[in-house]
Amino acid sequence: MERRFEVRKQEILKEADIKPQVVNGMLKRLEQFAQPFIASFGRREPKENAQMYICGLLSDLERKNVESIAYRYDRTREALQKFIGTAPRDYQPLQQELVRQIGAETGEDDGVIVFDPSGHKKCGNNSVGVQRQWLGRFGKVDNGQVGVYMGYASRKEHGLVDERLYLPKQWANNKARRKKCGVPKHHNSLEALALYLN
Repeated sequence: MERRFEVRKQEILKEADIKPQVVNGMLKRLEQFAQPFIASFGRREPKENAQMYICGLLSDLERKNVESIAYRYDRTREALQKFIGTAPRDYQPLQQELVRQIGAETGEDDGVIVFDPSGHKKCGNNSVGVQRQWLGRFGKVDNGQVGVYMGYASRKEHGLVDERLYLPKQWANNKARRKKCGVPKHHNSLEALALYLN
């Protein structure tokens, strides 16, 4: 299955043709798209960190990690690491803005919601949700994480509107392991999803 996936991926890449008008003004459009998301952070420091991180991801940096991005903008890496990794934040305003934008741009009366799981190979067992499990993308059981994605599709367009990390029963039932890996205390939706899918 992996070889078929790779062959098809290469076919798609060969067929990909980006017309010049798509690229023209792309950074300005991205800035306009990102602005309401960045604004939802409220305070100045998180807004600056969000903007710096996005700019770093779009830069010509060879390694686009937190440390390289922070140094590119003459900042210490600790503040950006905290913003990306451990700072408490409410993701609902970001999620609501995304759903609002997708609905406004592509919403139709006969649009549909689509759910799709996708597996990602991972080494080790310390990343949240990692274990030997079915990774449909590769067509086999392997060590990895599984995400469940929710998309919206209409005749106009389609877009990803939400996602959740699948938390297997062994993870959902192991408080010490969840705490060690930083799974939020309020993980009921993940646990419910884990119990439903198992």
